[in-house]
Amino acid sequence: MQELERAEFDLAVPAPNGLRRGRTTGSCATAAVKAALTMLLRGEKIDKAEVSLPDGKHYLLVPIQDVQQLDGHDGKRVRAEVLKDGGDDPDNTHGATIFAEVARNDAGEIRFKAASGVGTATQPGLRVAVGEPAINPVPRQMMRLAVAEVLEELNIQGETGFDLAIGCEDGQKIAQKTFNPRLGIVGGISILGTSGIVEPMSQASWIASIEVYIRVALADDSKPDGVASCVAYLPGKIGRTFARDELGLPEARSVQIANFLGDALDFTQSALAEQDAALDVLWLAGHPGKLAKVLDGVWDTHSSKSNMAMGGVARVASELAAELGFSAALIADIESANTVEAAIERLKNEPGAVALWRAIEARIAALAQARLPSVKRVEVRLFDLDGNLLGGAA
Repeated sequence: MQELERAEFDLAVPAPNGLRRGRTTGSCATAAVKAALTMLLRGEKIDKAEVSLPDGKHYLLVPIQDVQQLDGHDGKRVRAEVLKDGGDDPDNTHGATIFAEVARNDAGEIRFKAASGVGTATQPGLRVAVGEPAINPVPRQMMRLAVAEVLEELNIQGETGFDLAIGCEDGQKIAQKTFNPRLGIVGGISILGTSGIVEPMSQASWIASIEVYIRVALADDSKPDGVASCVAYLPGKIGRTFARDELGLPEARSVQIANFLGDALDFTQSALAEQDAALDVLWLAGHPGKLAKVLDGVWDTHSSKSNMAMGGVARVASELAAELGFSAALIADIESANTVEAAIERLKNEPGAVALWRAIEARIAALAQARLPSVKRVEVRLFDLDGNLLGGAA
């Protein structure tokens, strides 16, 4: 494996909003895998592990809480523990002990298992298959890379079979505070993360910083009224590529608003009203799991403040069933889907699917428009988790 020049991602450096970043459960599990595997193969106990981040440019230096050979396994199974630090973001797993138990296998491949406190998927529509441990794709990728790095560091060749059992102390109890039981994930928490870093996006101070970002995005000194003609608001990273490549917006014209859609719209209206100006187009781009919550009148889309968006999606599908050619069985499947992504998957090959998502986009846009008298037009574009457009084109 070719050595890449990477820089340490320093969690001591605050995020742009002044808050402290943290480590995802995926990063914690990966660090535990590295520590356990190092003990298993070399008998060495390490107190820190370098975790390569998905961006390929950075690594995290993660403290290891404990490493031990498990009794009765003659050194053939090793457990390592990492304390989850979510930074300044309120997180149900903050302070939890994430652990990995690593052992050789004869299968010649890396196998993921759910140890105590990590859940197992029992329903479709999730990022992992039914029957699989609730360890999402990016953390799995990080752990596979971690195994390869340890093998290369120890100059071990031809040994490729390892079982990685990932767990969380008190994970089953912690999971009751999350959506996991409703998602059909039983037995514990999920191991999550797409960047390896917890960005502190859910605090009051972050809401205040969103107003600053919005005012910067709206400002354009080259226009007579000092207001840009087009901006985009993104609840998360989904939609960023669309705003940049399809809309041609510079980074300053795209604002990540996290879960605070209502606040973002109110800040926009206030800023425009102060200048007695109008914005030509406001784009909202993201996953319907966030944006479709407004169909139920929910404008703070954090999971701790709102129910899932499935109700609104199912309601629109039912109302338009005859027009879109949806069968009663299809409507029942949508209504019983455990996630919006599951509904997306179920609708994927239906002729009326694009029309449904366009209708949902139009309803979200109308609801947002009602809060924005100083915006001439609101456009909404919805994407699946892989960034594919669901409804309207650019």
